[in-house]
Amino acid sequence: MQTLYQLYSLATPNGQKVSILLEELQLSYEAHLIDISKGGQFTPEFIAINPNSKIPALIDPTGDKGKKLCIMESGAILVYLAEKYKKFISPDPATRSKELQWLFWQMGGAGPMFGQFGHFTVYADKKHDLSYGQLRYKTEAIRLLTVLDTQLSKHSYVASDQLSIADFAILPWITCLDGFYHARESLGLDQFNHINRWCTELLSRKGLQKGMTICSR
Repeated sequence: MQTLYQLYSLATPNGQKVSILLEELQLSYEAHLIDISKGGQFTPEFIAINPNSKIPALIDPTGDKGKKLCIMESGAILVYLAEKYKKFISPDPATRSKELQWLFWQMGGAGPMFGQFGHFTVYADKKHDLSYGQLRYKTEAIRLLTVLDTQLSKHSYVASDQLSIADFAILPWITCLDGFYHARESLGLDQFNHINRWCTELLSRKGLQKGMTICSR
């Protein structure tokens, strides 16, 4: 019998990356929507799973020597599942290093910077002068997109010519720029030909398509 994982999430980019991998690995899981707009992340029940009160979180009911294992941080969840099932992470140390480098690039760079871009251009209170924040994060978002486009000009996928968790981590943040933030024109997304080629290919995958919709409001 397959392990029945418990996913606590919301269909934001950080949540989507984990549900994408669960679907691509064809694992059995139950999805629980955590509505962060209503403070669902601050309930005692969720804090017991993730003390940092962020989505997503995952429970492997037998992951800790037969006992329950709670995992927070989306990148850590991706690495755990990929290593456990030996898929979407390379056994070759050099290639694995490249995959983790690009995963950490998303976690430490693209995700936070794209998130700040979205905050200042879409969600921030317009009563304040937002011009400095808008320019700062727009400039950084374009720089990061240029870095990614250059990388994808050299390989089929982000880290190499093998599909990996790095791709699953980064893709939802790219689609977020166009979908949630409506920034196709302001960021010039049409000019990034290699990113667009990569997005089209990944978005044709049925597992990825389903994973993007899990825990939607």
